[in-house]
Amino acid sequence: MSNILKTYPVVVLMARMMKSADSNQVPLLIDEISPKDAFRNIRNYLAGQFVGATRDDALLDEVLKCLFCKLLIEREKIEPINLSVDPFSLSKQLRSAFNIVRSEFTEIYTDESEILLDPKSLSYVMNQLNFSIMDAESDPIGDAFEVFVGSESRGNSGQFFTPRSVTNLLVQALDPKGHETILDPACGAGGFLASACAHLERQGVPAKNISTNLYGIDKDNYLSLLSKAHIALLTGGHPTIINGDSISLQNGVKSIGEYLPTEGVDVILTNPPFGVRIVSGSPEILKTFKLSRKWAKNSSTGVLEPSDKVQSNVPPQVLFVERCLSLLKPGGRLGMVLPESILSNKSYRNVVEFLLDNADIHAVIGMPEALFKTSGKGGTHTKTCLLVATKNKSQNIKNNKTLFMAEAKWCGQDSRARSIPHNDLPAIAENYSKYKKKKLVEISNLGFSVDKDAISNGVLCPRYYDPMAGEELNGLGKSHLLIKFSDLIEQGVISIKTGDEVGKLAYGTGNIPFIRTSDISNWELKADPKHGVSEEIYNTLKKKQDVRTGDILMVKDGTYLIGTCAIVSDADNEILYQSHLYKIRVNENKYGLDSYLLLALLSSTAVQKQIRSKQFTQDIIDSLGERINKLVMPIPNSKVNRSRISDLVRSAVIKRIEARELTKEARECVAL
Repeated sequence: MSNILKTYPVVVLMARMMKSADSNQVPLLIDEISPKDAFRNIRNYLAGQFVGATRDDALLDEVLKCLFCKLLIEREKIEPINLSVDPFSLSKQLRSAFNIVRSEFTEIYTDESEILLDPKSLSYVMNQLNFSIMDAESDPIGDAFEVFVGSESRGNSGQFFTPRSVTNLLVQALDPKGHETILDPACGAGGFLASACAHLERQGVPAKNISTNLYGIDKDNYLSLLSKAHIALLTGGHPTIINGDSISLQNGVKSIGEYLPTEGVDVILTNPPFGVRIVSGSPEILKTFKLSRKWAKNSSTGVLEPSDKVQSNVPPQVLFVERCLSLLKPGGRLGMVLPESILSNKSYRNVVEFLLDNADIHAVIGMPEALFKTSGKGGTHTKTCLLVATKNKSQNIKNNKTLFMAEAKWCGQDSRARSIPHNDLPAIAENYSKYKKKKLVEISNLGFSVDKDAISNGVLCPRYYDPMAGEELNGLGKSHLLIKFSDLIEQGVISIKTGDEVGKLAYGTGNIPFIRTSDISNWELKADPKHGVSEEIYNTLKKKQDVRTGDILMVKDGTYLIGTCAIVSDADNEILYQSHLYKIRVNENKYGLDSYLLLALLSSTAVQKQIRSKQFTQDIIDSLGERINKLVMPIPNSKVNRSRISDLVRSAVIKRIEARELTKEARECVAL
């Protein structure tokens, strides 16, 4: 319970009321409900009963006015409101209270601002709000935003509601102090700032002092006002929230720098907008960023360096990396949500180089794909990571030789944003705390350390360094030959190619199967692939694809199917396969490796764990890409064991193909 609540009790305001006998009286609450449930009730009621607004953001504006009145009552700046009176009398009390709200928060409400809700709606809303705004253990304003506006997340602008579990984790990781300045340059509705408020109050910082050091920027005027109201409601203070563009640092004709500390801020916590199609700055602005330039490898040093050529468009998440570091003072701390692709894809390797050159990275934490989903179709599947770093005080001075990594499988919600009991983030936060104290002993996906010297190919995402994948391989070292896939290719043991796309217009033009990722399961190709192409199309690609009996098709791109394999049988070799598949062929070799043994190796847990760790998100789908070359194949040393595995796989494949052909024949017999 907040210290403020001890001074400003809300028992008078929150007394439970029985339903009045007056037929005009709105039913009042008896049982306490959670803030989120209260806001859901309010939203549903207002959407059906209030005449004058139906859009969620307009309804939220009215609820916020009620919350501001409630805040001043809690702070004893206005008299408690009697909820037992008739709706008209209650409305008069609230409208009088709102006059004081306007004078207290002039940066949020003008002299013309009024409560628009009718008396009956006002009575319903106030009786639903039976909780304390000043309870530091919760964020009712964040709940209101999530219920009213979060469900319509602003995906077209690349903005998505940041779950409180994430804002709390990053705030805990950076551990801001009461005297430090805190900035979110993409503050949205103020989620990170709200978590910072709760964190500081738990440290004993008086709520009225917290907002003095809080800063936020958002280019969406509505969200910047909402953020300002959010923090004002939590603290009773007046944070510096600016409606402006963090990339250009402009607020109309005024520089945003005029609002911020001249020496830079101590802490930045942010989830910047992300999207490759979002125009993030004018050509003039892009020229001011190193990360907007094309980078090339220096032929003498082998180091990636920015050239003089500026790209025409750069994703905002890239520019925000540089902007955040520029707004921090030397030694300032950064907590940031980034798409995993930024920290893993070859095309963004310059961003990782920039981070490594300008900051000391402490932690990278992988998030589940469900993190930013808001419904079946709402939100985004984009996989993200949390980055924790400190801006260098002097060039290339690093304090730590290792960094903390973790990969969360669960985040407390499913792909429809429904709460579930599984949440790895608290355990990760605890492991990071242990790591900082040098007390992390138990290594798992929820916490492990990586030597910074081991960071390779500009890859910073945690699953690439999965300790569990290496652990199983190490256990096979004595009984197996551990050899890289790339070495097998170089020695001519195996050859690998990718397929082609024929285009949707080719689908259904004939009966020759066009094999896609969904046509592969359980080591075999579907008996009746969904798409067939004509003989003419087949002949144009037949020689190039060169599919033969014994070839292995393996899923290269997708989400859940990457690494799934099938072997081509005599009945399958007249096919075409798409570009999301590898075709792998085993040639004569000294290792006793044949197609059936390789199929078993690729499907083994030792290799599948590696595949999971090497597949990275590229835009909205995952890809294994060239990282297949990094896979280590555990070939049994024992000739007897190799033969046994090969025979087992051959037998299983033959039986499945026979069953498939019998099924096909049975279907065809129906028409006879």
